[in-house]
Amino acid sequence: MSSITTPTGSGDNAKVVAALDGLDQRYHPAAGLRRQFNKVFPTHWSFMLGEVALYSFIVLLLSGTYLALFFDPSMEEVVYDGPFENLRGIHMSRAYESALAISFEVRGGLFIRQVHHWAALLFLAAMVVHMCRTFFTGAFRKPREATWVIGVLMLFTGFFAGFTGYSLPDDLLSGTGLRIASGFTLAIPVVGTWLHWMLFRSEFPGTEVIPFLYITHVLVIPATLLALVSVHLGLIWYQKHTQFPGRGRSERNVVGVRILPTFAVKAGAFFAVTVGVLGVMGGLFQINPIWNFGPYNPAHISAGSQPDWYVLFTEGMLRIFPPWDIYLGDYNIPPAFWASPAFLPVLYVLAGAYPWIERRFTKDDALHNLLQRPRDVPVRTSLGVMAISFYAVLVLCGSNDLIAYFFDVSLNATTWAGRIGVLVVPPIAYWVTYRICIGLQRSDRAVLEHGIETGIIKRLPHGGFIEVHQPLGGLDEHGHAIPLEYQGAPVPKRMNQLGMGGAPVPGSLLTPDPAEEIAALEQARAEEAAAAAAARNGRVTNGGAGRSVLGSPGSPARIDSTS
Repeated sequence: MSSITTPTGSGDNAKVVAALDGLDQRYHPAAGLRRQFNKVFPTHWSFMLGEVALYSFIVLLLSGTYLALFFDPSMEEVVYDGPFENLRGIHMSRAYESALAISFEVRGGLFIRQVHHWAALLFLAAMVVHMCRTFFTGAFRKPREATWVIGVLMLFTGFFAGFTGYSLPDDLLSGTGLRIASGFTLAIPVVGTWLHWMLFRSEFPGTEVIPFLYITHVLVIPATLLALVSVHLGLIWYQKHTQFPGRGRSERNVVGVRILPTFAVKAGAFFAVTVGVLGVMGGLFQINPIWNFGPYNPAHISAGSQPDWYVLFTEGMLRIFPPWDIYLGDYNIPPAFWASPAFLPVLYVLAGAYPWIERRFTKDDALHNLLQRPRDVPVRTSLGVMAISFYAVLVLCGSNDLIAYFFDVSLNATTWAGRIGVLVVPPIAYWVTYRICIGLQRSDRAVLEHGIETGIIKRLPHGGFIEVHQPLGGLDEHGHAIPLEYQGAPVPKRMNQLGMGGAPVPGSLLTPDPAEEIAALEQARAEEAAAAAAARNGRVTNGGAGRSVLGSPGSPARIDSTS
C-alpha cells in the first residue's frame, strides 16, 4: 500500500502523519501525487516570462478585490467635498468621487491603486513578451496549437480588461477613451447603433455605462481569464514543457529540475520578487493621477490624451488612416471602422491561426517538443520582427501630437511620416532580419566545418599568414577538420567555451580569494621577481665581459684585467 508519509516522531507530527496516512488509505492519492511531484521543468530563463504574467495576474486579483470594497460605480452626480481642495465644489459622478476617496482617504488606497495599475501593465507586457518567445522559438507547433490559441485569447481578454478598468474612474482622460470607443462602435456598419445602445444604454455618455463596465471588469473578465489561465496551465502540465536542444535532450524527454523542491522554491522566490518589484513601483512611481484630470465632461478635451501602451497602437491606426468614406447603397462605412473595429479582430484572428498557416506552407505535420533557434527559421523570425516594427510605428503614430509639440515639427508632417513608415518600415525590417538570420547560420556552419578561431596567426613557408582554427570534430588522416552536423543548439565561438580559459576565479567583489590561492599567487610573483633579477644580473655580467674583450680604455673590466 502506498503512503504519503513515513510515520516518524511523536506528538503533533505523529498526528499529522496519521491523518495523511488515513487519507491515503481511503482515497490512495500518494501514487498519483508522487508522479506529479516528480514532474520536470526546464531551467532556461525565458520560461520565467510566463510566470511573471501569472504572478502579476495574482497581484491584480488581490489588489482589485481590495479596491472593489471601496469603489462605487454609480454615475449619479454629486458635489465634491473631499480633502483635495482643487476639486471642492465641482460636480462629478459618484464613481469619480469614490476613486478620489480611495486615493486620499482610504488607508493605503493610493498605493493599492498604483500597484493595481502597474500590475496590469506588467501582466500585459509579460504576456506579449512570453508570446513573442513562444512565436520565435516555434513552441506553438503541433501538438501545442491549442495552448497558443488560448494565449491569444488571454491577450485579447487582457486588452479589454485593461480598457474597462482604465475607464472606471470616470475622469477626463478615461472619459475621452470611452468617447473614442463610442465612435468606434457607431462606425460598425448595420449593427453599430444597436451595439452602442447595448453598451451605453443611451446616447453617449448616458448614466449606465460605468456600472456596466464595472460588472464586466470585476466579474466577467476575471472569470474568463481564470478559466483561460487554468486551461492553459493544465495543457502545459499534461503535454509537458518544451525545451531547447542540447546535451541529453530529445523529443521524448525533458531535462531540468523536479517541481519539488527545486522548482517550487525558485517559483516562490520569483513570486516574492515580482510582488516586491510591483510594490516598489506602486510606492515610488506615480501613475494615472486622476485628481489632475478632473471629472469627465463631453465638452472638454485636450492634446496628449494617450491611452496605455497596449491600446496606443489602435490610436495610432486611427490617426494615420486616410479619410476614405465607402458608400454601399444607403450605408456609409467611415474610416474609423477600418482603424479599430475591423483591424483588431483581423489582427487577433491572424495571430491565432498562425500555427495552421505556417503548417500549410511548410508541410510540417510532425510532433515537436524541441524548440528552434530564431536564426534557423528566418522567414518566421522576419515575419515576427516585421509585425513588431509595424506595431512600433503605430505606437509612435499614436503619440504624434506629443512628437510634434516637443520637437517643434508639423503635426501634418508626423501624420504623413506615420503613413509612409507603416508601409515602408515593416518590409525593410523583414529584409534586414532575414539577412541577419542567414549570416548567423553561415557563421555557425563555418565553425562546425573549420573550427573555432584561436587568435593565433601562423606564417606559411611561402610568406602568407593564416589564423589557426581549433576543429570541433577532430582531424582526418589528411589533417583536415572533420565537419560536424548542426544540431539546433548554440555553437561555441570562443576557446573558453570549450574549457580552454581555465577554472573561474572563486573570489568576487564581496568575497575574498581563498588563502591557498593568495599564497600560490604570492609565491609565483616572488619566483617571477627572482627570475627577472637573475636575468638582469646575467645581462650586466655579459655586458662587462664584452667590454673587456673589446679592450675599452677606462672600463672596469680593463682595470680588473691589468691588475
